[in-house]
Amino acid sequence: MKLTRLRTALLAACAAMAFTSSAIAADVKATMIIYLDPSVQFFNPVVKGAQDAAAQFGVDLDVQYANNDPVRQNDLIESATVSGVDGIAVAISSSDAFDASICAAVKAGIIVIGFNNDDLEGAKGNCRQAYVGMDEFSSGYELGNRMIERFGLKDGDVVFNPREIPEASFAVARGGGIEKAMKEKGIKVETVRSGLDPAEAQNIIAQFLIANPTVKALFGTGSVTSTVGAGAIKDAGINIPFGGFDLAVEIVNAVESGAMFATMDQQPYLQGYYPIAQIALAKKYGLTPTDVDTGQGAFLDQSRISSVKPLIGSYR
Repeated sequence: MKLTRLRTALLAACAAMAFTSSAIAADVKATMIIYLDPSVQFFNPVVKGAQDAAAQFGVDLDVQYANNDPVRQNDLIESATVSGVDGIAVAISSSDAFDASICAAVKAGIIVIGFNNDDLEGAKGNCRQAYVGMDEFSSGYELGNRMIERFGLKDGDVVFNPREIPEASFAVARGGGIEKAMKEKGIKVETVRSGLDPAEAQNIIAQFLIANPTVKALFGTGSVTSTVGAGAIKDAGINIPFGGFDLAVEIVNAVESGAMFATMDQQPYLQGYYPIAQIALAKKYGLTPTDVDTGQGAFLDQSRISSVKPLIGSYR
């Protein structure tokens, strides 16, 4: 019910603005904190969504990057709190590292909305007032089960699930969903740290596959492993099914060609748009922020992938 009210409010506000101006004077201040660095292309649609919402709802938006440094991310949260912003949108990439700084921001009267990554315990584990993003555990579980069914994975098989940052909440949740699906069928999951550098990740994956020829399938965990997975399989000189997460031109091309079975899309544009819109609506009209699952209908296989290709980097 809350989600329906929020969407209705958002649509009404957008419709009203269509008759006035595409941008209005900024009377709300917000900071968006992305846990990686600007070179990670996945976040380009996130930033576009945030900027579009800021223009429509009158938000003075400051986008900051933590460069995968929890200390820097806490510093950014604390700086935003001290500066007196109305809202903070933050990717909660750790279930523990940011609890204190986020709670301090909320106690100071700041609206804090998590996006892209959430505490593994959700609202029970963090003071954030809402989360906008994919249900990552459920998406991993869905992908795992679809791969089992499509490729006949069975008891005793071994699959490989490399993870960019194994301790990050997205990797724990998505990988945990994949592991649950595999465990239910008696399938073993092997994993390694791949890192965020695409060339290095591709080499690590390929070398593992060469050294472990009995592996029956490959699962990407994030945008890097999913982008380079098809290339790693080719480098290893083998032919195994491959599924993963997120969208990039390389991922779309791999799914279109059949080198990749499917990818789970989390609609990053919405992960940028909704937090900033909700901050504005909460500040201006007292509307309560609410969770938004951006991973609904996330499964994109060869039958669905082509429609999103022209939107990569902007709205998808």
